[in-house]
Amino acid sequence: MRMNDSVNPLKRQPFTIHRRLLLAASLVLGAFFGLTGWSLDEAFRSASGEALQTRLYSSVYALLAAAEEGDEGQMVMPEVLTDPRFNRPDSGLYAQVRNYATDYQWHSASTLGQALGFSREIPSGESEIGTFKMADREVMGLNFGVVWEDFHGKERKYVLTVAEDLQPIHEQVSAFRNTLLLWLGGAAFLLLLAQGWVLNWGLRPLRQVESALAEIESGRAEQLQGAYPRELTRLTSSINSLILHARARQQRYRDSLGDLAHSLKTPLAILQSLADQAQGHSSDTLREQVDRMNQIVIHQLQRAAASGQQVLSGNVAIKPLVERLANTLSKVYRDKDIQWSLEIDQACLFAGDEGDLMEILGNLMENACKYGQRRVRVSGQCGSGIHLSIEDDGKGIAADQMDAVFHRGHRADTRQPGQGIGLAVAADIVNAYAGHIEIAVSTRLGGAAVKLSLPGS
Repeated sequence: MRMNDSVNPLKRQPFTIHRRLLLAASLVLGAFFGLTGWSLDEAFRSASGEALQTRLYSSVYALLAAAEEGDEGQMVMPEVLTDPRFNRPDSGLYAQVRNYATDYQWHSASTLGQALGFSREIPSGESEIGTFKMADREVMGLNFGVVWEDFHGKERKYVLTVAEDLQPIHEQVSAFRNTLLLWLGGAAFLLLLAQGWVLNWGLRPLRQVESALAEIESGRAEQLQGAYPRELTRLTSSINSLILHARARQQRYRDSLGDLAHSLKTPLAILQSLADQAQGHSSDTLREQVDRMNQIVIHQLQRAAASGQQVLSGNVAIKPLVERLANTLSKVYRDKDIQWSLEIDQACLFAGDEGDLMEILGNLMENACKYGQRRVRVSGQCGSGIHLSIEDDGKGIAADQMDAVFHRGHRADTRQPGQGIGLAVAADIVNAYAGHIEIAVSTRLGGAAVKLSLPGS
């Protein structure tokens, strides 16, 4: 018999609040350091490029300052320039002066006879700068157009070209990037540690509430104890009020049910006595209706008394309760000399009302004693839930009766005394706890086997 399943929506949440906050803060922190690192890297590369361009213009102006006039009025460069890199072969700084009208060319000693191929004729007073290839290296070059006027007032057009190797710039940028990654990575790691500690400290009150709720569920405490931050005070107070209200309401409900049962007991007894004294067909009808009223009252009272699973209820140890029931039933069925086999994990705990569990197991174990011969086996395991089995060595229950016996008033064996509501009451309580109950054939004892599943603690 499949009972209604209940799904706890809180179990669908894959992350705790601590993990969610830590993940979100880590993503924000990572994005911040990533953007910061990228911005600093871009700024350094841009500043290095601008500094290089400034040096190239300074080199052009230095060449103009060092230029002299030759015998024929042309521009003549000295053999040794003030910047020693122009004088040292393969130094990384190169210069060239060219007159495209006369095909005059001058190269600095650093070029080793290699022409700066990107040099081209441009109007006087203009310049162009860019990145070019020179042999097997990448350089930044500057072409600068000038007009040279000799002592006789004759103008000659020259293009001054300077270039500087970009390899040192790339090495500087790479070194800066490595240093930046090292420091930003170290700072990010330290901030993540600090952030984890802050989150752990900030969320500690929530973990205290969780621990306190676990204490209540285990039965070691009745209310949330301790001082909590102002943001949680209303929550903890509401939980305590809810616990007190639920317990008081449950107690009033059960007291009212007891009063109702007591008030109906005497009128039903009188009606039963009148039915026994009466004669004829009317007496049989009256007796039948009185029995039916008794069944209805008992069934509905026991059904309403089932508390159902409560989140903040204590845990009940199953094995001691089963042992107490077995001792009691052994006295009731002394003539059968019941041989009990109790195989239940000591750690099995039921998260619910002890009266409900006693009502379920009492009905099932009593039926096993009533319909069995001499042997009754009660076994149980705990894992994802509580799985119990009550078996007997009786004749069992026919397959077409296994579902019907859970209906109120139905009795598979009318020869035994009873009202046919025990299994119905047990099924109703199991249903209240979102459990599962079914009847099968016992493979060990040969009789009936009632298999029961309930949520664990």
